Amino acid sequence: MSIALGSVILTVRHQTVKLARQERGLVESTYLASREAELRAYVKLAQSSIAPLVKDAPTPARQAEAMAILARLEYGKDGYFFVYDMDGNNLMHPRQPDLVGRNLRDMKDPFGDSPIQNLLAATRRGGGIVRYYWQKPSSNQVAFKLGYVEPVLAWGWMLGTGLYLDDIEQSLKSIDAQAQANIRETQVRMYSIAIVSIILIGLAGLALNISDNKESGAKLRHLAQRVVHSQEEERVRVARELHDGIVQVLVSSKFFLETAQLQLENKLASPEGPGGHQQIASALKRGLERLNEALAEVRRISHGLRPALLDDFGLGPAIEMLAQEVQEHCSFTIRFASSGKPCALPLSHSTALFRISQEALTNARLHSGAASVLVELTYHRRRIGLSITDDGKGFDLRQIQTDHRSGIGLRNMRERMEGLGGTLKIFSNAQGTQVHASLKTSPQLPSLGNNDYARDDSPHSGG
Repeated sequence: MSIALGSVILTVRHQTVKLARQERGLVESTYLASREAELRAYVKLAQSSIAPLVKDAPTPARQAEAMAILARLEYGKDGYFFVYDMDGNNLMHPRQPDLVGRNLRDMKDPFGDSPIQNLLAATRRGGGIVRYYWQKPSSNQVAFKLGYVEPVLAWGWMLGTGLYLDDIEQSLKSIDAQAQANIRETQVRMYSIAIVSIILIGLAGLALNISDNKESGAKLRHLAQRVVHSQEEERVRVARELHDGIVQVLVSSKFFLETAQLQLENKLASPEGPGGHQQIASALKRGLERLNEALAEVRRISHGLRPALLDDFGLGPAIEMLAQEVQEHCSFTIRFASSGKPCALPLSHSTALFRISQEALTNARLHSGAASVLVELTYHRRRIGLSITDDGKGFDLRQIQTDHRSGIGLRNMRERMEGLGGTLKIFSNAQGTQVHASLKTSPQLPSLGNNDYARDDSPHSGG
């Protein structure tokens, strides 16, 4: 915004200066034209004043009378008439009488020019305007002069007059000063407008920033609530699985072991009955089986919370093992494929892709009704892609996205990708569903061998 206002101010200033120069040129040309017309009128007036004398033959008396008349004709502060013959001899000069009788044809001005020769040349052409430098009588300073001359043909004279142009320069300087004052006033106004505009824009930006901060704060609070809610849901799920699974198995195991203990104590306290050892062995066996089931359940829950394979061997083997585990509990066929040269991944990237695999395979197992599922992991030079495709019945993606009571898993997958700067695309129709996740990888990350998918910073890698 400041750059735009600065550009406008500079443009306006440039145009104002340009207009001032044009105005100065117009005033100068108009002023000179009016002065030229004024000089012509003066010379015509002087010609008419001596016309009765010029019509007769030239005599010294008549010529002296004519020059006396011309010497008395004055106008303004420095307006007078002068007379030369055609050889450059000064015949009459009322303001500089010391020039009378002198031949000034070869006189030079301070710039090396010959003003009398220029005046004589204009006279021979029938008269006209001549610009030259001459000493100003009132100040004795050489000044630029606008002259007009005409011939007195009957007597062979050059009659002329002139105006000094320093008066024009003073007028033009006054115009320039006024123009500069106008430019300064315009600049002050524009600077004031610019400052006020910047202040208003700053206040508007501050208000918008405050509004955005409030909105961001509300979003952060909402996100924090969702995180807390998700944590609580996860805790409830773990507690429910522990209660419904492991606790029941452990209680059952405790019952079988206690039964075996009582049977053993009774056996020791009474004579050996038939089949006593077999009953004790059966109770102990069933107790051990239940304990093994508890251990398996603990491993399953632990694996669901954080798979050890992801830390030990990397993303590829972890997803492949996940596919095998899901295969054991579902009716469709799961095939895993990996292509490209595996590379080490940050923990956040591998975890996000693994969780997406978990969610997609769980959705396929529970809702798709598919016959087969293909899980593809593709390594590129700067990107890694994960695709889970099934041939199930699909679902209405738009409805899932607009229904806040469902589709939590899909939103979690999308948020995981967006948080890492990746992309998640979901396509679903009656022919099946495809979930495609993509993350950028750094080209500096080291490549791994075909059998080594471990992360370099994994606490288990290299062991």
